[in-house]
Amino acid sequence: MTSADDMVDWDLAVRIGARLAGQGPTVTRPEADAAVAELRAGADRSTALVRDFTGLVAAEHTAPVLVVDRAGWVQANTDAFRHLLGPLVTQLTEKKPPTGLTRAVGSRITGMEVGGLLGFLAGKVLGQFDPFHAPDGRLLLVAPNIVHVERELGVDPHDFRLWVCLHEETHRVQFTAVPWMRDHLFSEVQALSATVSPSGLDELVRRLTDGLKGGLAKGSLIDLMSTPEQKEILDRVTGMMSLLEGHADVVMDGVGPTVISSVEHIRARFTERRKGVGTLDRLLRRLLGLDAKMAQYRDGAHFVRTVVDKVGMAEFNTVWESAENLPSKSELADPEAWVSRVL
Repeated sequence: MTSADDMVDWDLAVRIGARLAGQGPTVTRPEADAAVAELRAGADRSTALVRDFTGLVAAEHTAPVLVVDRAGWVQANTDAFRHLLGPLVTQLTEKKPPTGLTRAVGSRITGMEVGGLLGFLAGKVLGQFDPFHAPDGRLLLVAPNIVHVERELGVDPHDFRLWVCLHEETHRVQFTAVPWMRDHLFSEVQALSATVSPSGLDELVRRLTDGLKGGLAKGSLIDLMSTPEQKEILDRVTGMMSLLEGHADVVMDGVGPTVISSVEHIRARFTERRKGVGTLDRLLRRLLGLDAKMAQYRDGAHFVRTVVDKVGMAEFNTVWESAENLPSKSELADPEAWVSRVL
């Protein structure tokens, strides 16, 4: 049976991604060691801060924290892609098995595409929770990028590192304190995979080509790839991811002033940076759907703040009790509707 390993040259993806990502800012060995140690300590310190602010209690010794370089982030996300693509590859190849030549050439092409995508993103991501790493996920903090951004923004490095840790540790707490969410997210990915067929893949490529010729007037690659059924699933995932990102931003801003003296300066500088710099950067952000991710932070944070202000954190935490309690995409823009439905 054809596997995801046959369809994508993962080793090539890692090599290309790591090469495109580069090394990051120049630091001395002592500076690097100090940054790694501070990020580990910041993540550890953030666990109790997140628990006290949110009321979410994560089990001890779950979901390890890894401080990585850009190449390490590429490798980790290649592993995640390999895991996620398994159901999709099985779905496609059971209906239309590839020939030996198609498999050999196609795997290198897709490996180059995955590597190019990860190479671009590897220079942007400060941290990430990987929920699909067995058994409970893992938290990745990308040290070179954190150092690069703190220098670029001209902010206090110690404050900035703790600020980043607060956001990313919130994601680790979300998934470890709410264990059903990991399986739920994977089931949505499997449902999305089930909607793709060989003929549907051909249609997707045609619409993608037309969209690129039209300058992506219709939006991002995700918009172009969405059939009505896929869009329904993606809307559910968008609601969930917006909640998670917005919740983490609220935690950052809620806890930050109590432990980070320069948090207002950091937030102002960082918010401006999120808009992107330069024409090429803005185009790639739109192409990859990163503009939509910025909207997730904004819409999710507005939802969380509105509900918490109305009913308090303890009642808001009803959202974590089951998948049925997650806000829909429309409820993100209308928190009162969620309150009426769930509470």
